Amino acid sequence: MVVDPEHVAVNGRKRSQRPQRSHREVADELRSRIRSGELRAGERMPTQARLADEFGVERGTVRQALRILQTEHLLSNVSKGSPATVAQDADRALTGPEAPPQPTMVALASRITDAFSAPHVEIDALCLTAVSLTLAMGEPLRLIHEGRTKPARIDVRVLLPSRDIDLAFPAAVDAAEDGDRIQRRWLAQRNAQGQVLRHNLLALRATHGIDVHVTFRALPFTPPVKLYLLNGAEALFAYYTLSRRGEEIDHEYLEMYDAEGTQSMLFPFEQGEGLRAMTFVEQSHLWFNALWETISSELVLTR
Repeated sequence: MVVDPEHVAVNGRKRSQRPQRSHREVADELRSRIRSGELRAGERMPTQARLADEFGVERGTVRQALRILQTEHLLSNVSKGSPATVAQDADRALTGPEAPPQPTMVALASRITDAFSAPHVEIDALCLTAVSLTLAMGEPLRLIHEGRTKPARIDVRVLLPSRDIDLAFPAAVDAAEDGDRIQRRWLAQRNAQGQVLRHNLLALRATHGIDVHVTFRALPFTPPVKLYLLNGAEALFAYYTLSRRGEEIDHEYLEMYDAEGTQSMLFPFEQGEGLRAMTFVEQSHLWFNALWETISSELVLTR
């Protein structure tokens, strides 16, 4: 009898046909549960065997994930024996000066939500399309509409690449292919995200009487990094890491070099966390303002 290797038992369990998760993916999910409060400080974690079954991975993968969270001071008592425990100071480990970098989509929303607790909200952003920024605004806008927070003034400035340049990325792998289609797709996304961001924020003037100002300017280059500056006191920095991928554009499959900005690891720096962090925040503001006031130009969010 021929046995399908996909169903061969491993350690007494049938091997899952689902794609195997990496230890980092398991760590990301468990970290999210700690952040949300689903796993509370001082609580015992599920056993490694139970986590292995849940995620469809081997126990060794689970142990690697738990060790990552232990180095981040989110777990204690990580061993082969009894289940690990969520650290008593897990909340501080997630948000304090030793907080590990996290993907933009995980970290940015909570940081921007905190920034909206100030009477005067100031957000400066340098990015490729403003997708992450637009998504991250969802939670603070919801809190405003629910009446749980109400800043008096909101100032948002956004630097995006100009439509008049040849982007370094996204770009076709084969120079002979139609790179114009890729640029048109990027431009449509840039404009759509910018228009949604501006509309949602400016609507607060009529609905809640908040003094809102949203301004865009165009850069003459493709930014290799993204930067968010919050209330003059915090800088969030991430690299755009390129990879090769394919996508269907206008009914044609094109290979391109591109970066998933929502997954870029975001490094936080806050004033009050030491000289290095304070200097980084200050220099980031000087750099952003210099770009804004010198080589950037007016940006119109239309085709």
